[in-house]
Amino acid sequence: MVVFDKPKSLADVPLHYCPGCTHGIIHRLVAETIDELGIEGKTIGVAPVGCSVLAYNYFTCDMVEAAHGRAPAVATGLKRSDPDNHIVFTYQGDGDLASIGMAETVHAAARNENITIIFVNNAIYGMTGGQMAPTSLPGQVTQTSPYGRDTNHCGFPVKVSEMLSQLDGAGYIERVAVNNVKNVRNAKKAIKKAFQNQIDKKGFSLIEVVSTCPTNWGMTPEKALEWVEEKMIPYYPLGVYKDRDADSKAE
Repeated sequence: MVVFDKPKSLADVPLHYCPGCTHGIIHRLVAETIDELGIEGKTIGVAPVGCSVLAYNYFTCDMVEAAHGRAPAVATGLKRSDPDNHIVFTYQGDGDLASIGMAETVHAAARNENITIIFVNNAIYGMTGGQMAPTSLPGQVTQTSPYGRDTNHCGFPVKVSEMLSQLDGAGYIERVAVNNVKNVRNAKKAIKKAFQNQIDKKGFSLIEVVSTCPTNWGMTPEKALEWVEEKMIPYYPLGVYKDRDADSKAE
């Protein structure tokens, strides 16, 4: 009996991510979703700068590389070029999406662009060496906040899901995590719903995935998962922050 099979939309190549990084789990969930929805031949992924910069090596669907932070703008152009035949998703980290790409993210949501964004929040700049990110926690030690993030000097973390949920255009916003089996399963459901919403032309969907960065956090993979549970999730509570379809049904 086959217990597990590699998703066909995930290339059979080694991942370059650090040990304990949860990008691999999130990649698998996206690939499983593409397989189950039967959309590999019409899906286009957009990978910008960051740890996911090489995502085009791992997904077997068409992939496009975007400049730092510009993935939502590129995705908008791809989707609008052939809206009935393209399923477009971006795969972005917090430094990319919530810093240099914040304007693209906000305006894509405000316009209700019919795209899917996978937003990986590990509260740090991973690829460039562990600097403080817009989502770094108060007091969190990073390469550019060696004494911990001082909110008096650096301000408070940006809570992307909460912020975007206030925009009338945003259709579906949910925050999930992949630090244990239960949360991985919930993340899969959310990612699949976000892709299905695009197929059904329901507009902008963003799934924020609370993730780990053991290398730049200076932790073992095991401790990093514990830190997600103890520190990240209390500050970034999981759940649905906007679901226009569910809200309309409730009314």
